[in-house]
Amino acid sequence: MALPDDRVLALPLSSDPSLRRRFMLLDEDLPANVRFGLVLEVLDKVAEECALDFVRRVHPQARVVTAAIDNIYVRSAADVHRDLVFRARVNFVGRTSLEVGIRVEHPEGGGLPAVHIASCYFTMVARTTAGAGAESVVLPAFEPDGPLGDRRWERAIARREGYRKQLDQALEPPSREEYGLLAALHAAQDRADFRGLVARDCVTSGWERTYPEHENVPSKIFGGHLIRQAYEQSAICAEQVAPHRPVIVAVNRINFVQPVRMGDKLQFLSRAVYSGRTSVCVETDIIRVSRDRSQTHLSNSCVFTFANVDDDLRLQPVPPIHPTTYAEDARYLAAHRRHAAQRTWKATRGRSGGAEPAER
Repeated sequence: MALPDDRVLALPLSSDPSLRRRFMLLDEDLPANVRFGLVLEVLDKVAEECALDFVRRVHPQARVVTAAIDNIYVRSAADVHRDLVFRARVNFVGRTSLEVGIRVEHPEGGGLPAVHIASCYFTMVARTTAGAGAESVVLPAFEPDGPLGDRRWERAIARREGYRKQLDQALEPPSREEYGLLAALHAAQDRADFRGLVARDCVTSGWERTYPEHENVPSKIFGGHLIRQAYEQSAICAEQVAPHRPVIVAVNRINFVQPVRMGDKLQFLSRAVYSGRTSVCVETDIIRVSRDRSQTHLSNSCVFTFANVDDDLRLQPVPPIHPTTYAEDARYLAAHRRHAAQRTWKATRGRSGGAEPAER
């Protein structure tokens, strides 16, 4: 089966003052002054509609749900005074799931060149209905459309394998180098003059109740709304570590574990778990409490990386985070390994080979 054409959505920020104001982070002239949380909402909806274009060719009544956001790599700062264009395409189709890749860009115009803002990868699952009896549907096979389609397919498989390796790696004990790093961070806390940043002080929590306006499929809350809230909570948490201004550089992973139902209460628990030279990694869990308060479950787990920058977007140093407990050590180590893997990727392939910039 052939792939559908690209699904394209344009936000006319340059010509629509009310839309531009809605997407502003602050009402002032500021670089990267775009609300990334709202961009996440748009991305999730575009991914859903692109996946539906493909799935409903064979299953006209099917729905799709977001299972995971595999990666979002921010390559350039977005300008709130320029239009944003979202170009979505199916990259890979498995038995019941498919990957949608989305390129976010400023189009060429007004004497300005096109700018690649971000590359995004969503894993979507096709379902028969929206009710309690919903089942996954088997998707049709198709052939990638030419050399570029082949490369997209191969990279989608590589991303899936890479995530599985991350899960396996998380179970491995620290190497000698990693043990030395953790030992030094613990030893520093034993000094009488220690005034460093400890992980337990880098935690924030927020609550929200869901309402009918947040509904997407019947009785279920729109996933884009959830990840927008998770991002905004994570950005607040990152401010505890970044002494200047934290700006998003990557959405490392978002897992959709369980749907949120109308009337649920949501707790957003954010932890700054790791800092590099100029970056900070924040993990946010969304915990849903049912309306009758009889059930409490994890709904989403999210991992974001922020860079600490000054007013001109120049990278600035951040203080080290010191884990204390075994759980904090584990989260620190997982983030440290992601950091090292991305630096290795940059050294071996560079930005010219793909869309994944390394953390710093």
